[in-house]
Amino acid sequence: MKNKKLVVIGGGAAGFFCAVNAARLYPQLQVVIIEKTSKLLSKVKVSGGGRCNVTHACFTVSELVKKYPRGANFLKKSFHHFNTTHTIQWFEERGVVLKTETDGRMFPQTNNSQTIIDCLLHEANKYGIEILMNSPVHSIHPKKTIIDGVEHNSFNILYANNKEINADFICIASGGFSKLSQFDWLSNVGHSIINPVPSLFTFNMPKHPITGLMGVTIQNAVVKISSTKWQQDGPVLITHWGLSGPAILKLSAWAARDLAALNYDFTIMINWIPEYNENTLREKLSTVRFEMASQKISNRNPFSLPSRFWEFCLQQSGINEDIRWADLPAKEQNKLIKNLCAASFDINGKTTFKEEFVTAGGINLAEIDFNNMQSKTMPGLFFAGEVVDVDGVTGGFNFQHAWTSGWLAAQGIGTLI
Repeated sequence: MKNKKLVVIGGGAAGFFCAVNAARLYPQLQVVIIEKTSKLLSKVKVSGGGRCNVTHACFTVSELVKKYPRGANFLKKSFHHFNTTHTIQWFEERGVVLKTETDGRMFPQTNNSQTIIDCLLHEANKYGIEILMNSPVHSIHPKKTIIDGVEHNSFNILYANNKEINADFICIASGGFSKLSQFDWLSNVGHSIINPVPSLFTFNMPKHPITGLMGVTIQNAVVKISSTKWQQDGPVLITHWGLSGPAILKLSAWAARDLAALNYDFTIMINWIPEYNENTLREKLSTVRFEMASQKISNRNPFSLPSRFWEFCLQQSGINEDIRWADLPAKEQNKLIKNLCAASFDINGKTTFKEEFVTAGGINLAEIDFNNMQSKTMPGLFFAGEVVDVDGVTGGFNFQHAWTSGWLAAQGIGTLI
């Protein structure tokens, strides 16, 4: 007989991982997942362009935690219990083999996110997990009962059209929220909320001429937010609304709070060829002008930049495409150096990165036990995934936190049965 009930709020990666592990490890536990929408595992579905970036080939905890702008110290302890190696093993034991791409991202060998979804749904069916769809939770009401002289916590959950469900344990895995008010349904559980702000977004540059190069990627650039300490390197993708790509997304994550405070109105500096600074580039161009003296500048790009981008830089520097390297005036050369090594762009606004956005903020980590994701103030209440104040850069790190926190919560629930 199943004599205890776990209700998991949220049918995403963290919620499912908590539910299926708890149901498997503790057969006496009745497990219910409550999902507010008509879709399960929706972020799993769209992640990695529909392939699901399950985790990242980063196998030392000290390196792994460097990928989390918020929550690194908390995760340093959590990852010792369940990390990348454990994730790979867990899925392999269920017939899902992961592969590693050159940038370290790990996907199912099938290149299809449905493989991960099917695996988790199969586990849920195998262990008799009840799933309630289209059931937004309105409120949680903790209760205290005395059984054989011992005080026990339990919970009454109000959801959907005034339906109620009672639980001995709750795991809140509802994902991140973009506004503080969206946490109101959690007001009765007595936890403080770190104000949520968007992370992993692209930079808007309305009507800037560079957007005419949409689709062009510069493989290695350094992007710095002016008047701050924040900078990142990596590929930069030019889009029809501005700039995206790994360097931009990483920068948006690390600087999330500062950029929110600026209302997403700020200036960035980009070095498109970071192997040079303005001084060394000036020396390089002196050599180029000597070696390619008779050749047209537009025909000879000495930096392996995309041809459309090179032409754009020449235009922005006021350089005639028919001019020879030998005839390049000093004024235009200085402009070119600036446009290559210290280009300045005014950013006005942000755009969500596909459907893989995350939020910075959530349940205060100081109020959660890193060993088992249990509330420090309310026994029987657990958290998993993005609802807590942890977020990672793009590349599988947010899913790794989902698997880790979901697994730890399942383990912690088991100790209370």
